[in-house]
Amino acid sequence: MSTPDGEAWPADAIEIGRIGEAWGIKGGFRVLPHASEPEALFSSKRWFLKEPALRPRPPGSPPLPTLLRIVQAREHGDGIVASAHDIEDRNAAEALRGARIFVSRSSFPSAAEDEFYWVDLIGLQVLNREDVVLGQVVDLLDTGAHSVLRVQPAAAPGEPAPAERLIPFVAAYIDAVERELGRIRVDWGLDY
Repeated sequence: MSTPDGEAWPADAIEIGRIGEAWGIKGGFRVLPHASEPEALFSSKRWFLKEPALRPRPPGSPPLPTLLRIVQAREHGDGIVASAHDIEDRNAAEALRGARIFVSRSSFPSAAEDEFYWVDLIGLQVLNREDVVLGQVVDLLDTGAHSVLRVQPAAAPGEPAPAERLIPFVAAYIDAVERELGRIRVDWGLDY
C-alpha cells in the first residue's frame, strides 16, 4: 500500500493515536495519543492515517489523506496539538477528525537501558525460572504505579483457553527481557 504521492506505507507501522477536533482557525488539530508519554508522536514528521475503526466518518466527507507531513506537534495544556502541511484551515482540520494515526516503529526514539515500548513486548513468550512456558504477552495494563503483563497461556486442542496471568512488569518479577530471542524470563510460579 502506498500514499497518493507514492510514499510506501511502512511495514513496521504502529497505531499511536487518533485525531480529535480542530484547534484554532489555521488548520491545527488536537491529537489523542494512545500512550501517556507520546514521544513517538513528537519524533516522527510523517503520520500515516486510516479511517476510524469504530465510527465511520460522515457521508460526503472529503477523502482522508493517507499521509500527513507534520509541521509541528506539541503539548498544549493537558493535551497535544499539531499542524500539518496542506491542512490550512479549520474545515480541513475538522475533516481529519477520528482518523487513526500510525508511524513507523523505526522512527520511535531509542529506549533507555531496561526500558521498553509496550509494542515490543506484545507477542513475546513468557517463561519462568524452571523453563516452563507461561504463555504469550497479549497486552499490558497501566496501573499508574507500574505496568502489568497480560499473559495468555496456550490452550490444549479442543479445550477452552486458560485464564490469563497478570504479571507485574517490575524488577522483582522480571528476570530478563530477551527480545532477540522472543521471550521474557520471570520469577513466577504456575500456582500464582
